[in-house]
Amino acid sequence: MGEDQLGKALEGSDVVIIPAGVPRKPGMTRDDLFNINAGIVKSLCIAIAKYCPNALVNVISNPVNSTVPIAAEVFKKAGTFDEKKLFGVTTLDVVRAKTFYAAKAKVPVSEVNVPVVGGHAGITILPLFSQTTPKSNNLSDEDIQALTKRTQDGGTEVVEAKAGKGSATLSMAYAGAIFADACLKGLNGVPEVVECSYVQSSITELPFFSSKVRLGKNGVEEVLGLGPLSDYEKEGLEKLKPDLKASIEKGIKFAAQS
Repeated sequence: MGEDQLGKALEGSDVVIIPAGVPRKPGMTRDDLFNINAGIVKSLCIAIAKYCPNALVNVISNPVNSTVPIAAEVFKKAGTFDEKKLFGVTTLDVVRAKTFYAAKAKVPVSEVNVPVVGGHAGITILPLFSQTTPKSNNLSDEDIQALTKRTQDGGTEVVEAKAGKGSATLSMAYAGAIFADACLKGLNGVPEVVECSYVQSSITELPFFSSKVRLGKNGVEEVLGLGPLSDYEKEGLEKLKPDLKASIEKGIKFAAQS
C-alpha cells in the first residue's frame, strides 16, 4: 500500500480519524511512543493536506499532547490549517472518569457526565468531578482524589493488565466512535453537540488544551471555558501546565526539524 491508495482513501473525506501507530507496552509512557508515532502522524497529515484539506481530523495516535501540535504545524506549512477542524481525541478519559465515578457513587453510568480537561497523559488529564452530573454528595475528598488518580492512570492499568499484549483497544474504539459520531452530528447541523477535545485554545496560556467544545458545521463552533473549579482542581490545573507545555513544544520542534 502506497500513497496512491492513501490518496484514494482520503479523497472526499469529511472526517479523518488517525489511530495509526504502535501501542504501549508495560513500563512505557505515551511519550516513549513519540519517535515512531510522530513520524506516522506527520506523513498522514501531509497526505490529508493534499487530498482532503477541508476534513475534520481526529487524532488518536499517542502522545496526543504532542501529535496534535505536529498536525497543526504540518497543515500550517501546507497552507491548509483551520483550528476549527483539528481535534485530539480525549473521549476515553471522559469514558473512564464517568465509569469510575458511577461505580463509586452507585449511579447508572449512562446518566453520568464528567468534563475532563487539560491533556491526554498522566497528570495532564484533569477530570472535573466537582462539575459532575448528577451530583453525588456521598463522596469524600479522598474518594475524589482516588478517582482522579485512577482516571489519569487508566491507560497504564490496561497496559499492565494486558502484560505486553497491547494497550486499550476496545475502549479506545468505543471512545473514538463516540467522538467521530459527535463530529458527524455537528456537520449535519444537530444543535448543542458538546464533547471534550484537545484543540487549539485560548482558555489558558497554553496554545492547545482539552476542554468542552461545541461542535457544528465547521467543526469547532465554540471552545467552552473551564467553569468553576474546586481548590483541588485548581491545584491540578497549575501542576499539569508545565508537563503539557513541554509536550506541545516537543511536537512543534519535531515538525520544524523533520
